[in-house]
Amino acid sequence: MALSTYAALLFLVHAPAQAEAPVASVAQLDLNRYMGQWYEIASFPMFFQRQCIADTTANYAIRPDGAVSVLNRCRTKDGFDSAEGKATVVEGGNNAKLKVSFFWPFKADYWVIGLDPDYRWAVVGNPNRKYLWLLSRTPNLPKPLLDEALAAASAQGFDLAQLRYTPQTASP
Repeated sequence: MALSTYAALLFLVHAPAQAEAPVASVAQLDLNRYMGQWYEIASFPMFFQRQCIADTTANYAIRPDGAVSVLNRCRTKDGFDSAEGKATVVEGGNNAKLKVSFFWPFKADYWVIGLDPDYRWAVVGNPNRKYLWLLSRTPNLPKPLLDEALAAASAQGFDLAQLRYTPQTASP
């Protein structure tokens, strides 16, 4: 191996990695405004959503104990499938960081990382950038709003090439 090739490889191995900024949630989330039905516009393909082919929605409601009930629903080739879960607010996250559980005792980070000022769309992700959902209050998000949501995800370092868009027909 030539010395210049060796030096180049050595530089690549020891070069400092460009550290990506950590994922951040929005500064504040009004839980009452966030409650209700959201339509999945796009998401990173997830194993637990493998049977979903269209009409994916999430419904949130504040429970008497202060936690948030979660009902996810989607169309499958055989009808509809749903999953019920519970989310709890993470202390110090200004309601924008939650832990959600569909199977006790397992919990996952649910961070609102982008949010329209009028709560027309939301971008949900997690700190390791493996999960991403673009949600809308309507089954279809107009292009200017979609572009805003995509920009919010991109600004957080999410690889938008992984996005899979969710077909939405009439309200499921």
